[in-house]
Amino acid sequence: MGTVKAWLLDDSPNTRVQAQLGRVTRDVSTLLRDPIAFTGLMIVASMVGVALLATFLPVQDPGFQALNDRLQPPSAAHWFGTDTLGRDIFSRVLSGARPTLSIVAFVLAIVLPFGVLVGITAGIFERLDAPIMRLCDVFMAFPRLVLAIAVAVTLGPGISTAIIAIALTGWPSYARIARAEAVALRRAEFVQAAQVIGASSLRIMFKHILPLCLPSAIVRATLDASSIILITSGLGFLGASVPPPQAEWGAMVAEGRDVIFEAWWVSTMPGIAILTFALGFNLLGDALRNLVDPRS
Repeated sequence: MGTVKAWLLDDSPNTRVQAQLGRVTRDVSTLLRDPIAFTGLMIVASMVGVALLATFLPVQDPGFQALNDRLQPPSAAHWFGTDTLGRDIFSRVLSGARPTLSIVAFVLAIVLPFGVLVGITAGIFERLDAPIMRLCDVFMAFPRLVLAIAVAVTLGPGISTAIIAIALTGWPSYARIARAEAVALRRAEFVQAAQVIGASSLRIMFKHILPLCLPSAIVRATLDASSIILITSGLGFLGASVPPPQAEWGAMVAEGRDVIFEAWWVSTMPGIAILTFALGFNLLGDALRNLVDPRS
């Protein structure tokens, strides 16, 4: 183990792979030593683990209804209490992590590469810069949640609808970040040297500029995950996301609003889950931003 660690942390790497692995090792070590980053990482990892293993955990069936046990307060039998249909809220909170995480993962998988490629294209090809940026302005002129609600209501409830609605409103921020970095890198000496030796614009775009734009885009994606969680919960609250009876945090909060004064736990427990998951991504994103910031 000591030999491997010494090889990874060697100040004079012999190969590019060794240098890249050494940098990743140093970055991970820095994150783990940061209490804020470690807390965010543990929250996100716990939520991801719960989402992946929800069906295998020894908890009650989230869809099982027991009307005789409706609106039971938190107890040893029901850790988070029961809802208006007697369903166990703890098991439903665990089950609700899966659709939320799925939407976050699919949205980021769409908006990050698409937004970055669009932004780099605008930064490299000056003729496309103005049209692409004006298109970004059109999407960013509307509040993100309002536009997502309009798309979701038009297409109908469902996980795929929520993914499309949130993805359509999320890519402009990545495009703007990538475009700003591409414009700055376009005038860099190594890019000009590549142009002199005959490298095509596409090669410069994918080989030289794209790798340098990815770190900031990944940090943005980590911070944006909390916004996606809130928008997903907002769509679920309005009934425009995951259809019932599948558990979803926003829909669970909506179910408890009519009994909030007599059964506070029905809305509070899924609300705490939303807050915790979003906070974890925010803490992790802040730490990553400090890590990649050259001024840090």
